[in-house]
Amino acid sequence: MDIASFIGIISGLSLIFSAIYIGGDLHNFINVPGLMIVFGGTLATTLITFQFRDVAAAFKAAYFVFSKDKEDPNEAVAVMIKLSQISRRQGLLELSKVKTDSLFLKKACTLLSDGSSEEVIRAALTTEIQSLQMRHFIVQDVFRKMGLYAPAFGMLGTVIGLVQMLSRLQDPASIGPAMAVALLTTFYGSLLSTLFFLPIAGKLRSRTVIEIINLEIQREGAISIINNNNPVIIYEKLSSFISSRLRKPLNRMNLKD
Repeated sequence: MDIASFIGIISGLSLIFSAIYIGGDLHNFINVPGLMIVFGGTLATTLITFQFRDVAAAFKAAYFVFSKDKEDPNEAVAVMIKLSQISRRQGLLELSKVKTDSLFLKKACTLLSDGSSEEVIRAALTTEIQSLQMRHFIVQDVFRKMGLYAPAFGMLGTVIGLVQMLSRLQDPASIGPAMAVALLTTFYGSLLSTLFFLPIAGKLRSRTVIEIINLEIQREGAISIINNNNPVIIYEKLSSFISSRLRKPLNRMNLKD
């Protein structure tokens, strides 16, 4: 699980609800009609903006990101060095037998074992990377849009509450509680946007960057293999994608079959 995200959400909610509890009654911040306006309105507008499958994919991706640790680019470097060792010892055809859950890496191995040229491999894998970027952009945009819609529906709920409040001006005692209820929808919208939707979009974007780096490592590693580069050269080329402070030395990588 992504510990940083878990800590961030829990600490954020804890601080907000602690402040509410210290300053007054927690029940004063519960308003079912306001929740219906913000949640329902945000979801409805999101479904109008995007296809249902894109919204479903966005929530699935968010669950995947928060439940799974990020991949280490050093592992991608190690995998490509292992593949280069296999190809140098047993030939490129042996790469077709490599078992992996990564469709991208499997495609790279298939192209290599078929004896494809460097231009063909680069073009095919670059297209895969660009397609992934576009798919991930849509997923991120779902949460970015929800981050914009939630405060807007919060304000809409406040306007509705104010209209209802003004219609009861003949009862001065009801104005204070009615005003508090009207402002709650703005609170709900701001809370959802700033603590959930926009941070999730940011987290998805950061994970996409890491995934793209891993795919580019695999692409350049495949090109190095077709050029029959030795493991040291491949390491030096691929490790350039990784920050120097996070880069593992070649002698510390797990390169055993």
